[in-house]
Amino acid sequence: MTTRRATVNAKALDAFMTTKVEIDAMLDRLQALSADHFNAHPDEIDWGHVGTLNHCASLLREITDSVFKEGEHAE
Repeated sequence: MTTRRATVNAKALDAFMTTKVEIDAMLDRLQALSADHFNAHPDEIDWGHVGTLNHCASLLREITDSVFKEGEHAE
C-alpha cells in the first residue's frame, strides 16, 4: 500500500524529471549552436551579433547566479 506522501513525492519526482529532460535538451541545443559559432560566419559578424550574444549570456548568467547562489543571489 502506498501512502499519500509517497504518491505526492512520486508525482513531484515525475514533474522534476520531466523538467530536467527539457533543460537537458535546451542545453544540448545551446551547446551545439555554440560549437557552430551561433550560426554566424566570422566574416559576417557585426555589433548586432555581439548584442544578441551578450543578451543570451546575460539571461544564462541570471540562471547560473540563481542556481549557484552567486551574483545578486549570493547568500
